[in-house]
Amino acid sequence: MKPDPVQSDLRQIDFIVVGAQKAGTTALFDYLGNHSQIGLSGEKEAHFFDDESQDWPTPDYEAYHRHFDWTALRIRGEVTPIYAYWPRSIERIKVYNPAIKLIMLLRDPVERAWSQWRMEFDRGVETHDFGWCIRQGRQRLFEASPWGYHRGFSYVERGFYATQIARLRDYFPVKQLLIIGANDLRLDPAMTLAKVTQFLGVGELDHTSARLVHVGPNMGEMSQADHDYLRGIYAADQTRLRLF
Repeated sequence: MKPDPVQSDLRQIDFIVVGAQKAGTTALFDYLGNHSQIGLSGEKEAHFFDDESQDWPTPDYEAYHRHFDWTALRIRGEVTPIYAYWPRSIERIKVYNPAIKLIMLLRDPVERAWSQWRMEFDRGVETHDFGWCIRQGRQRLFEASPWGYHRGFSYVERGFYATQIARLRDYFPVKQLLIIGANDLRLDPAMTLAKVTQFLGVGELDHTSARLVHVGPNMGEMSQADHDYLRGIYAADQTRLRLF
C-alpha cells in the first residue's frame, strides 16, 4: 500500500500565488526571488495542483516538494497562475495545507484576455484571430478535458475573477488571502510589495524598482468591437467583484 503522503513527508509549502495569468505573476516571482527569507520553487510554475495525472486520493507530495530547496530556514512558496482558474486546484490546496496563504493578482480582464491571446498566438498554439477566439472559439472549451476548461484557449474564462475569488473564499478564510492589482504592482511596486511581505510575515524587500517581464510581442491594438464585446461579457462579474 502506498504510504499516506502527509505522514511520509511532513514538510509543507507556506504560500502560493494562484493567479491570474498575464497579471504580473512573473514580475512578482522575480521580486520575491530576491528575498533572503523566501525560498521559491526552482522554476516559476510547479503545476502540481492542476496535474490531472496525479492520483488525488493519495497525491505524491514528495514529488511536489522536490521543486524546493529545504536546506535553508525560510518560508517557501510557488507561483502557478492557473490554480485559481483550474477546477479543483483550490480544493486540493486546502487538503494539502489548510493554513497556507494564497495571493492573487488581478488585471483588467479585457487587457488580460488580449495579452494571453498574443502569447498563445506568438507561441503557435493559437492560429485564429482574437475576435473569433473570444466568440466562436469559446466552444472549444466544451471539447476539452476537463469539460469546459482549457489551458491555452481560456482567454475569456480566466477573466471571471469574482467567480474565482468566491471559490478561494469557499475554502479559505479571508485572513489567508491577499488580492492585489497588477497595476499597483507595476506603478507602485514598493507599496504593493510591502503588503505582500507583511502578509507573508517577512521583512520588506530592499530593491523594489519597477520591472516588466514577459511583456509579449507587439501585435497592434485590440479592435474597439472586441473591446466593447468583452466589456459586456465581464460587466456582471466586475460588479460582483466590487462587492468583495
